[in-house]
Amino acid sequence: MNYITNTRHQLLQLSYIRTVTIFGQSGLLLYLFFGLHVSLNFWLIAFALLAMALLNLLSLLRLNSPLPLTQLEFFFQLIADIAFYVCLLYQMGGVSNPFSALLLIPLIISATSLPRRYTWLTALLVTLSYSLLMQLFIPITLPDTGHQHQAIALLDLHLAGMWINFILTTALITWFVVNIRENLQRQELKLNRARESSLRNHQLLSLATMAAGTAHEMGTPLATMRVVLHEMKLDHSDDAELLEDIEILQTQVENCSDRLKHLAESVKQEQKEARALPAEQFFHEILERWHLLRPTASFNTPVIHLQGQPTVLSSIPLQQAFINLLNNAADASEQPLQIQLSSDSQQILFTIHDQGPGIPLEQAENLGSPFITTKGKGLGIGLFLTASALDSYGGQVCLFNHPDGGTLTEVKLPLIKESSHYGY
Repeated sequence: MNYITNTRHQLLQLSYIRTVTIFGQSGLLLYLFFGLHVSLNFWLIAFALLAMALLNLLSLLRLNSPLPLTQLEFFFQLIADIAFYVCLLYQMGGVSNPFSALLLIPLIISATSLPRRYTWLTALLVTLSYSLLMQLFIPITLPDTGHQHQAIALLDLHLAGMWINFILTTALITWFVVNIRENLQRQELKLNRARESSLRNHQLLSLATMAAGTAHEMGTPLATMRVVLHEMKLDHSDDAELLEDIEILQTQVENCSDRLKHLAESVKQEQKEARALPAEQFFHEILERWHLLRPTASFNTPVIHLQGQPTVLSSIPLQQAFINLLNNAADASEQPLQIQLSSDSQQILFTIHDQGPGIPLEQAENLGSPFITTKGKGLGIGLFLTASALDSYGGQVCLFNHPDGGTLTEVKLPLIKESSHYGY
């Protein structure tokens, strides 16, 4: 579908060029006919300009049509332009007209917009048209004033026309090529984003495969540890201090087993538990859950500034993404975290300010990539998974060094409508 979108963009640019050409040639026609009293077939030229204006109007209406705009149709648009230029030049001196360079405009547009075969056909038509106009044209004649300087006057008129034509052609080509370059840059940006998304999905698939394999392999050692701890508890029933340590280890083993079961059922739970929630309720639930998971961490009373009653999608991956960020901030500093929540008409802004050492400059650009961490003991996948989860819901996370010290974590999440439907 990319070529259709590009062709529509090029037809829009072509309509702009036609508009400039129509007004420019109309002004020139009026000046020659009424100002210099040049002998011209005024009505035939005006009819050609009117037909060109009608085609331009139909092209603008065509852009609003839902039907796809093919490259062949755009090629015929360029042929129509060549035909109009030939009609105008035939009536106004042929190739001796300083505006004969107009024939190059369809060729330039074709070279930057269409495949090679269409460009060569356009070049052939332009060359043939120029060759015919060298032999077939109606010359421009100034009114007979009785003086012998008509040739000089025609030369002056020709030079003035060439100067105007050069300025207009330069402006048109510059404007059109700049638009083409910007369009190519936009397409390249989209392609780069698609490549990054594909790479991130590949990395997520690799991590998911590794996690699934690890979860399967961890079942055996956990079962072994459960049996060994039970035997140790029976063998050392008289050692109260050791029994307390064994209880702690058994609790941790059970927690690991529960997490593995939760990992296996996470997809089903995500489908059942994903729901729309008021933003304030969503973040209060996250903070409450995080405080239960990490009771030693502290944070100041969140500052909340919301417009209306914004709604976000609550799901397990999204909740875990925010908990990961809160854990990272709490790991960086023992000081209470400063949390703010605000919104506008389109998105939620959630910020966390910690008093840690900040982000090392040499790692700032790589944060969010897998296996990149600022922690000495970190694995470097937490922020990567968080960024991936937020991206799948249209959000993003950014980390900055705060002017007052520490790290500022910003999360932007789009709002949803109450009536939205979600499928997974």
